[in-house]
Amino acid sequence: MTAKNPRISNSRALTIVIKLGTSSICEEETHLPLLSNLSLLIETIVKLRKLGHRVVLVTSGAIGVGLRRLNMEKKPKKLSAIQAVAAVGQGRLMRMYDDLFSQLNQPIAQILLTRNDIADRTQYRNAVNTFSELLAIGVVPIVNENDTISVSEIRFGDNDTLSAIAAKMVNADYLFLMTDVDCLYTDNPRLNPDARPVEIVEDVGALREQVKITSPGSALGTGGMITKLTAADLATAAGVTTIICRGSTPQNILTIISHLSINPTITTSDDSSIPLHTRFLAKKNPLTDRKWWILHGLHTAGTLVIDEGAYKALTRPGQSSSLFAAGIVRVEGNFIADQAVKVVVDLKKRNLDSNNDGASGNDDLCAEVKEIGKGLVNYSSVEITRIKGHQSSEIAELLGYADSECVIHRDNFSIFVT
Repeated sequence: MTAKNPRISNSRALTIVIKLGTSSICEEETHLPLLSNLSLLIETIVKLRKLGHRVVLVTSGAIGVGLRRLNMEKKPKKLSAIQAVAAVGQGRLMRMYDDLFSQLNQPIAQILLTRNDIADRTQYRNAVNTFSELLAIGVVPIVNENDTISVSEIRFGDNDTLSAIAAKMVNADYLFLMTDVDCLYTDNPRLNPDARPVEIVEDVGALREQVKITSPGSALGTGGMITKLTAADLATAAGVTTIICRGSTPQNILTIISHLSINPTITTSDDSSIPLHTRFLAKKNPLTDRKWWILHGLHTAGTLVIDEGAYKALTRPGQSSSLFAAGIVRVEGNFIADQAVKVVVDLKKRNLDSNNDGASGNDDLCAEVKEIGKGLVNYSSVEITRIKGHQSSEIAELLGYADSECVIHRDNFSIFVT
C-alpha cells in the first residue's frame, strides 16, 4: 500500500471546487467522452476525499454528450433545440459520472442551477444548506447550469462564472479552473516565444492591462480565458484562492495543495517540483455573504447614475453610507422596488487635448463613467425619476408617501472590492 504524503495528510481539511470544461470531457469533433481525463479526475477527487477534504465538481458537457447520443455533428442554433439536446445529454452525463465514481464507492449528487435559483434570498440560502448537508455526509455534489430551461436573462453565461458562485456558496478555500493549458501567459506562447507564464496574481484588474487577451481564446487557443479571469475576480472577492491549471493532469491538484499547505506564496521558480499553474490570491477582506450575493448573485435590472458628492460619500474609507435621492442625477432602465440595480458615477475629467480656455462653459471637460457597486432599491425607476436630486424631506410631498428616506440602504448596498 502506497504511503500517504505527510504534507497532505497533516494539513487542515479544505473545501475545494473543481471546474471541468467541455474540452476536458468530450472530444471536439466526435463528442466521444475523454474517459482517461475523467478517470484521472475522479481518482483525484476520491483521493482528496480520503485526505479529509470536501470537494464540489462543476461540470460542463451536457450539450456535447447530447450531440453524441443524437448523432448530431454540430450544436443547433435554435434555443429550444439546444435545450432539447442538453436534456438528452444531462442524464447521460450524470450516468457516466455515477458509473465512474461508483467504481471507487464514492456517492455523488446532481445540482442544477440557474440565476433564478439564487436570485431569491431564501432559495439561495436553501441551496447553500443543501451543499452543506451533502458535503457533511461525504457526498460529492456535481453542479451544472440547467441548460434545459435557461434563457439569456437567467443564464450565468458560462460555467466558469457558475463555479465561482458555487465556490462562494460552499465557502471554498480553493477553486480550480481546469483548462487545456498549464497556466495564463502574458501572450500566446504558440506565437510569441517571449510570452511568460503568470504564476501569482494579486489584482485581476491590473492583470488585464498586462496580458494580451483581446477575445475569448485569442491568447491561448482556449475557448474562455477571459471568462476564467472574470471567475477569478468573483471568487477572490469572496475570499477563495483561484487556480488555473491543465485539465488533462488533474492529479496535479494534489501536489499543488500539498505545497500550498506549507507555503501559500510558493511558485515553480522556488520549487520546480510544483506543477506550473496560475494562482489568484484571495482578497484579504472578502465581502460578506449577503453583500457578495447582492453584487454577483442578482440580476441587474437597471442603473442609477450619481454625482461626485454621492460617490465620495459612498466610497469614504472606513465608513458605509446609504444612497440618497439628492445624489442621483439619472435613472436608466425600468425596475421595481427591491430589485438590484447598478450604481455608476459620472466623473468629470479635464480634457488635456482641449484648446478651450474655459470661457464657453464645460467644453474642456470629458465624462468618465465608473461603476462602483450594486444595491437593492427601495423605490421603482418611475419613483426615483421623480425624486432624484431632491432631499429626503421632500419625498413624501413628491410621491404622496415616503417608504424610506434613502434610495438604497447601506445594508443593501455592495461596493466593489478594490
